[in-house]
Amino acid sequence: MTTTPDTTAATQTTTLLRFATAGSVDDGKSTLVGRLLHDAKAILADQLEAVTRTSAERGFVGGEFDFALLTDGLRAEREQGITIDVAYRYFATDRRSFILADCPGHVQYTRNMVTGATTADAVVVLIDARTGATEQTRRHLTVVQRLGIAHVIVAINKIDLLGYDHVAYAKVEAEVKELAEEIGLDTAHLIPVSALAGDNVAAASENTPWYSGPSLLELLETLPSKEEDTADLEPFRLDVQSVLRPQGGLAPGLDPEQFRDYRAVTGQVTSGRVHLGDEIDVHPAGVTTTVIGIDTADGPLESAGAPLSVALRLADDIDTARGTVLAAAGTLPQPRKIVRAEVFPFTAEGLRSGDRVLVKAGTSTVKAIVTIESRRNFATSASEPAEVLAGNDIGIAEVKLATALPVADFGEHGRSGGFLIIDPQTGATVAAGIHTPAEEGLG
Repeated sequence: MTTTPDTTAATQTTTLLRFATAGSVDDGKSTLVGRLLHDAKAILADQLEAVTRTSAERGFVGGEFDFALLTDGLRAEREQGITIDVAYRYFATDRRSFILADCPGHVQYTRNMVTGATTADAVVVLIDARTGATEQTRRHLTVVQRLGIAHVIVAINKIDLLGYDHVAYAKVEAEVKELAEEIGLDTAHLIPVSALAGDNVAAASENTPWYSGPSLLELLETLPSKEEDTADLEPFRLDVQSVLRPQGGLAPGLDPEQFRDYRAVTGQVTSGRVHLGDEIDVHPAGVTTTVIGIDTADGPLESAGAPLSVALRLADDIDTARGTVLAAAGTLPQPRKIVRAEVFPFTAEGLRSGDRVLVKAGTSTVKAIVTIESRRNFATSASEPAEVLAGNDIGIAEVKLATALPVADFGEHGRSGGFLIIDPQTGATVAAGIHTPAEEGLG
């Protein structure tokens, strides 16, 4: 477990980092994000004035204001004093740009936390230093562990209410480390903070001389993003959105003679990087071909990596359409009709064995039947046999597909191992699933 990562000037970056905040209700997530935005000087003057005025109406005096108002954008949230949906905010410092997602803390909104964390490079989980880890803390840490979030930051909040006592903080820290080890969370950064007072949020606090690590903002400014972590490590994969055969105009960078027979497959690079001359496998055609052109709206490229959207010209005239999968030669997973998956229900009704659904993986949508195997007990972290997964459960299910799909192992390939489960009658998203080999499931 890492608590004091290197934050030297050599690690400075100007890239984009996506991060989410999570934690039990009233642990101070929105206040922390508001403080972070304020101390990073990412608040417009008129917004600050409005928040100050609203804070005064709520009883804040002496120029103080409610930092949570800087992120709680929904009227219902303001009236209840809680966060009930994922609130996205964008800001930047001199060292990095950020997209943050402030996720809800109530148990019934865990599905929103899953949504906010799915695309995150890092997740900040808050814990009230007075109460320590709760069942919802266990739930959130389990979610980020199962989603394979590379960087998990545990912010032990409200240390000002403990009088900045190191012994009291150390007890909570030991509890969190034990919990992380129990659920298999390999790496977490622990930071003592006070969202209200600003301790260790944007800068190191004099009130915690016993803590020598970075502040929260300093850590966020130096963590590598997913793109930096895996830019050239993962194999190339692209899920085809459409086939491009222009009827008029001229593709950027192409001469009229070349444009006359122009044909390309379009889509977003899901992982890895593709270069001119690379050999790729095509599913479901079952053939191998060569990339002879990489086109974008700004012109042709020599190579393209995730998450760029491109049009690829192929050496051979292959039958392709929406749902076709392109991958670096020799790396395409064996297409399968039965997928064992960890499932995160999104609706109150959840899922039950025998449900007939649609599965959307990449750009393919196929019929499927779900069989529930087990659910996680968050009080014990153990796996229990089950036939139903309720709205905020996490469990293992067997998903039998009508058509074989090359679904990857989520643990190794991330996004290409994930899929959505859809109600065929309403079109609503019922759950998210990630392909999990049998030996790596819950238990």
